[in-house]
Amino acid sequence: MRAVTVNPGVADSLRLVEDHPEPLPEEGAILVEALAVGICGTDHEIIAGQYGEAPPGADRLVLGHESLGRVLEDPSGTLQPGDLVAGVVRHPDPVPCPNCAVDEWDMCRNGQFTEHGIKALPGFARDRWRLQPRFAVGLDPSLAPVGMLLEPTSVVAKAWEHIERIGARAEWQPRSVLVTGAGPIGLLAALLATQRGLAVHVLDRNTTGPKPGLVRALGASYHTESVCELDFEPDVVLECTGAPVVVLDVMYKIAPTGIVCLTGVSSGGRTIDLDAGALNRSLVLENNVVFGSVNANRRHWDLAAAALARADPSWLDALITRRVPVEGYAEAYTPEPDDIKVVLEFGS
Repeated sequence: MRAVTVNPGVADSLRLVEDHPEPLPEEGAILVEALAVGICGTDHEIIAGQYGEAPPGADRLVLGHESLGRVLEDPSGTLQPGDLVAGVVRHPDPVPCPNCAVDEWDMCRNGQFTEHGIKALPGFARDRWRLQPRFAVGLDPSLAPVGMLLEPTSVVAKAWEHIERIGARAEWQPRSVLVTGAGPIGLLAALLATQRGLAVHVLDRNTTGPKPGLVRALGASYHTESVCELDFEPDVVLECTGAPVVVLDVMYKIAPTGIVCLTGVSSGGRTIDLDAGALNRSLVLENNVVFGSVNANRRHWDLAAAALARADPSWLDALITRRVPVEGYAEAYTPEPDDIKVVLEFGS
């Protein structure tokens, strides 16, 4: 069968293998026919050789962690043939650590977790794949065109769950949300904010392309000025750029008792001036919280599936700016200026 693979740690080793072996039974009882995989910055970094780990005994890693497929067979009875399904990316470590032992593998403490298409597990960019029932998430049939958005939505579903847990430390009635960055994570974070009835503001550098319209279609406000120039103090910030200046600016901008959730990953290697004392004073005296959030466990995937089922299908479809057949894999993995979400499609 076909599979999109890389040699981890070797830049530009991306290729489509035409005779990749069928998935092994030990991967899981549920056999799935691939429909599509979404492509994100993690894939680009793996292709650039920055990280990635092949399964034990293998030289190459199958890419793809934003999955969508249709069940071919499930002897466990969890799903039925024909059901839409996505695969949970991260699996708990084998030790396991205290968090993995209670299925909170997104909070793994020893780093021995594995991840489809990223770390020691084959990805979903292949014609067929297998899943264990506990890692198979069924999707509403209406999500057939956009179900590969489940993985990034699970990331923001976790972020929102943790924001709300922190908010419950006191009487908390948030009204405004600032999302910095209008990539897929930022736009989906804004979607989940609007579903909570909050006033949503999205800040991004783009003045053209589809992003401003997508934000306004949610009933949210779109901003292109700097964080410091905004004329309000948000109760919640979801920082989705990883840009160091933006990260620091939102910490200063947050309202009293506000919560800043960092989901963007900074590349490092850049230093900026910082008045650490003033920042500390602001955070302490205003009871603010800053925390990081990444990945998701099964509970968040289920929350994400429910959120997507409630969303406007046409809005979700508009997030996908390019759909490329698997034969054009090189084109799909080559970024273009107006890309939001690029999808690699399988099938005959």
